[in-house]
Amino acid sequence: MSDLSVYKILQKKRDSKALSKDEINFIISGYTDGSIPDYQMSSFLMATYLSGMNKKETAHLTEAMLYSGDTLSIATKGVVDKHSTGGVGDKTSFIIAPIAAAAGVMVPMISGRGLGHTGGTLDKLDAIKGIKTAINAKPFVKQIKEVGCVFGGQTKKIAPADKKIYALRDVTATVESIPLITASIMSKKLAEGINGLVLDIKTGNGAFMAKKSQAVNLAESLKNTALNFGKNGYVFLTDMSQPLGNAVGHSIELIECIEVLKGKGPKDLTELSLDLAAAMIHIGGQSSSFTKARALAEELINSGAALNKFIETVEYQGGDSSFVKNYKKLPTAQKRVSVKAEKSGFISEMKNKKIGLAAIEIGGGRRVKTDKINLGAGFYFHKKIGDRVKKGETIVTIHHDEKYKNIIPKLKHMFVNELILIEASAKNVKANPLVYKKQSFWSKK
Repeated sequence: MSDLSVYKILQKKRDSKALSKDEINFIISGYTDGSIPDYQMSSFLMATYLSGMNKKETAHLTEAMLYSGDTLSIATKGVVDKHSTGGVGDKTSFIIAPIAAAAGVMVPMISGRGLGHTGGTLDKLDAIKGIKTAINAKPFVKQIKEVGCVFGGQTKKIAPADKKIYALRDVTATVESIPLITASIMSKKLAEGINGLVLDIKTGNGAFMAKKSQAVNLAESLKNTALNFGKNGYVFLTDMSQPLGNAVGHSIELIECIEVLKGKGPKDLTELSLDLAAAMIHIGGQSSSFTKARALAEELINSGAALNKFIETVEYQGGDSSFVKNYKKLPTAQKRVSVKAEKSGFISEMKNKKIGLAAIEIGGGRRVKTDKINLGAGFYFHKKIGDRVKKGETIVTIHHDEKYKNIIPKLKHMFVNELILIEASAKNVKANPLVYKKQSFWSKK
């Protein structure tokens, strides 16, 4: 019989003392099997939020959550995934996964649904008729080996501790804890059987880590944990002070991604996608350097190989690929309303998080888990920060259904008075760099 005590473990963490591997395993396994109740786990989460964890504790927590369920075994090398901390218009998965797969990398893209003001990868895929993203372990591994790419959701058997803990964090004000975020992300990614990981850590007013210092700390924690498990990778610190690309909304974001795969997408989305794909190709062993990998990524777009790989993936998962070839088949909103600038000048700021929340107002996201998303709803931005705009020029188009018509006047007012700010002179306008920092890391294990 174990002499470990939940009370003593809580007391120890409350007093900012480091927990042992056995103590962390005891808490995680007990909560997963139901022997430790919600109220004690809530206390553990709050104590961790307030006291933090050191590198060893974070690694032990990740390991306990990782082995709370099944892990996949795909290959000994060349298995690489990407994780983004999310933001408004963040949609690179649909671009980089087929690029990397077309280069010969195996990409087990386990993704999620929308969270808060951000859209979810799996929700966007729902715009394609017939596509299945609930894939069990054996067919998941089979698809990776046959196609090289898969878009799936977290199953009940992959890191079940994370699923339970995440739901509790959401209602106990402990979401923003870096050790808890690290263990949540890494336990799921490591369970995929990856050899390498590309991390896209967002910062800015549309990111969960709004302050750059928070994003840097999270990036360091994720990198250290990946290295502890012997994984190679890249960390990107990227800007989320405005929507990525021009589209915010499920169908219109999917269209924008397909346009990038055709070589015709917006510059910022294209450039970041090429960088992330290059990192995956490099650590996946398909290129000897990042520079060569990026050139290969461009070549795979120009040749059509990346788009063909996306179509192949969609078809393998039961999706109707004609939706990729004919955008008119995708869910569309009934109405389009232009929001025009009320003065001339330069776009100086975009209230990105509020833009994400505004999309929920027209059905483009969920207030509660049971809400059904309007896949055709969203916004298309015609201007970015730093762009010149003339009075009367359209700055954003709202895509909405008839039932939301009473909200539109309020949204139009918000866009021109609150969400998109215009300065008369370009002197006071400065667009942030898209990528603040790029760093590779290589394990000695």
